[in-house]
Amino acid sequence: MGVPGETEGTVMGAEAEHQPPGRADGAADPPAVLGLQVSALIDHVAHVDWSLLDRVPGDRGGSQQVTFEELNHILTEVNALILPSSDDLTPVRTMAGGSVANTIRGLSAGFGISTGIIGARGDDDQGVLFVNNMSFSGVDLTRLRAKKGHTAQCACLVDASGNRTMRPCLSSAVKLQANEFTKEDFQGSKWLVVRYAQQNLGQIIEAIRVAKQEGLSVSLDLASFEMVRDYRSQLVALLETGNIDLCFANEDEAREIIGVGLTFDPEEALAFLSKYCKWAVVTLASKGCLAKHGKQVVQVPAIGESNAVDATGAGDLFASGFLYGLVKGLPLEECCKVGACSGGSVIRALGGEVRPENWQWMYKQMHAGGLVPPELKN
Repeated sequence: MGVPGETEGTVMGAEAEHQPPGRADGAADPPAVLGLQVSALIDHVAHVDWSLLDRVPGDRGGSQQVTFEELNHILTEVNALILPSSDDLTPVRTMAGGSVANTIRGLSAGFGISTGIIGARGDDDQGVLFVNNMSFSGVDLTRLRAKKGHTAQCACLVDASGNRTMRPCLSSAVKLQANEFTKEDFQGSKWLVVRYAQQNLGQIIEAIRVAKQEGLSVSLDLASFEMVRDYRSQLVALLETGNIDLCFANEDEAREIIGVGLTFDPEEALAFLSKYCKWAVVTLASKGCLAKHGKQVVQVPAIGESNAVDATGAGDLFASGFLYGLVKGLPLEECCKVGACSGGSVIRALGGEVRPENWQWMYKQMHAGGLVPPELKN
């Protein structure tokens, strides 16, 4: 377990060289948790000045797609107006990114759960970096297809308060198509982790269809308040299929999905989501989270917020901990507590990948909270 240097990942070779653990008959054990990442993504994470955020198009604090030229312009501006970071040797951290990758990597590296990625990556340097980083964390990449073309990238701009503004460049990136899924991709796994994205809705719906045929449960993250606001009807239609077992929403996404004005009650959003999902979770940043399963509702406080450096990945790593709890059969409140610990671990440093010392911090928090830390294989 561990994290490489500032450009994340050591040279580990291609996907085929990273084989998952095998059974006695020589076949590979299927990962317990699979993540659907239609396009592999590389994050460029940096602390930036307020003045730069004022010049970046779109809402501050949100996620809005940009062109390849706009991404390069933003990264050029970042390097000119970078904020010094006390815990980094270089001002920009480059790593495998994307909400699903963050969650899957966290489950593998921090909790010892077998995981895999279903998706596509380009044949460029960014694609190799994605493979190296995820392989280093123990993620099975035998379902990640290599294609000719670009790997997706995202500028993750973090202000002095630790809040992040995301500008992904996805339009020219290679992606997995809906007709490329096979039942063998899903056979034997327990969970499929999905992030809502209108531009990939066809692939998401097909992946969920095949996963359900193979007996998997499905976890859905609502992605961003802009995605919920702009494509709410399609999202509700997806929920209404009854195929989403677990749904995560942050406070802004929850506000958009119930469409309220100035007043907002997170319990109302929780009730809305729980009409369609067995488990519903609304994360509330420094105020912790609310979760519902059946008739049970729990509220759990946040952990580690006072030491927040960068909020990138907080919800993704909360999902890692919560899913770990479900895989291990923990009660709802304990799932939330583990999620609070893992979510608190990632915000202690820049980027959506937990550093080794912060995993150790998480295990201490789990122990202090009466939770049993995971047993990890060396």
